[in-house]
Amino acid sequence: MSSEPSPGERLAAALRRSPIYVDPSLASALPQAQRRALIARFRKAPAPVFVILVPLVAGGTWSDSEELATVVHDRLGRDGIFITFDDRTDDLAAREWGGEYQARDAAWAVALDRAMDDAPLADKLSRIVDLIVSGTGTREYKRVSAEIRARVSRRPETRDRPAPDEDGGLALPLGAAGAAAAGVAGLLLWRRRRMASAARREVAGEGLLMPRTVFATASRANEDQLREQASHEVITFGELLDESSTPANERAGTLMARALDAYQAAGKTLDAARGVPDLAGVLVLVDQGRDALASAQAVAKGRPEIPEMPLCFFNPLHGDATTKLDWRPIGTRERLRVQACRTCARAARNKQTPDVLTDTRDGRPVPYYEADPAQSIWAETGYGQLRPDLIHRILRGDLNKTD
Repeated sequence: MSSEPSPGERLAAALRRSPIYVDPSLASALPQAQRRALIARFRKAPAPVFVILVPLVAGGTWSDSEELATVVHDRLGRDGIFITFDDRTDDLAAREWGGEYQARDAAWAVALDRAMDDAPLADKLSRIVDLIVSGTGTREYKRVSAEIRARVSRRPETRDRPAPDEDGGLALPLGAAGAAAAGVAGLLLWRRRRMASAARREVAGEGLLMPRTVFATASRANEDQLREQASHEVITFGELLDESSTPANERAGTLMARALDAYQAAGKTLDAARGVPDLAGVLVLVDQGRDALASAQAVAKGRPEIPEMPLCFFNPLHGDATTKLDWRPIGTRERLRVQACRTCARAARNKQTPDVLTDTRDGRPVPYYEADPAQSIWAETGYGQLRPDLIHRILRGDLNKTD
């Protein structure tokens, strides 16, 4: 008796019939006539183009765009350009196998372009494909990114800016005037986020930031696989540092020193790692160090520092912490300001337990932040989110406090 095909196999089978798959729940967003027109445009692309439009829902069949594209590419057995929704947003993301077609930059350019904010889905897809066909995805991405930075830098700062709410948005004041002020402030904050995202993506293209694909595999790895991956990331980071010149600029020099300290701390942690919590700490330290290295190089070239983005507070193996929230651990009255991935932030706001990284306390598994702080630097510092001196503490020997 044959087993049922997996979700990835079903999507791959659908793409063999047509290069565009749209989940039935989203059918009205891309009617058949528009699909046919897009498929005709695909023929001009330098590689096969596949569009997979399915809902990305925490706890659903698909919750991560990177995983979706990777699984479908594997099941399809064909290289090309794969376009999906970005993680649980209306933006589009592109990934490519078998060549360099500037597809990722093309999708980012459309996501950041204010002129495309209210465009129909078909127009956004068409624009991405046009940029790929013309080979101008990277150039357009850099142009749009520069425009965002220029607009934000021209805006005056306001003293009475509304405070962020738990979703990373804005707490709106009452009244028509307040709503208007909040609208302006909200737009400014949104644009700043886009600017920060643009700056990080631009540097990611230079190979200085840790590739986010690391976390697509790290969260599913066993301890031996995670140790191998952590070792690879430390070695790669060391090679980047070896290839980097020492900047003369004072601020750039300070950032470079932080990068070197983070590298030393990551190596020290890897050597002494006793389990998954320590190996996750290695990735956190490498991530902090590569952020510092990227900022050092940017400042040395006369550019702004790269905005830092920590890894998920609840489980660093989830990757980027894109959402700020006030969170109160169970059984305490203290509220903590932390940053988490979207999935964990949503669970925490809904009073559910996020998919946390576990450690042990009294011989039983507990969320890592409930381990004894006297014995766990990760519980004490929240992997660097609760205290800013994680690197210093590792270097002075706080990793294994019971030794």
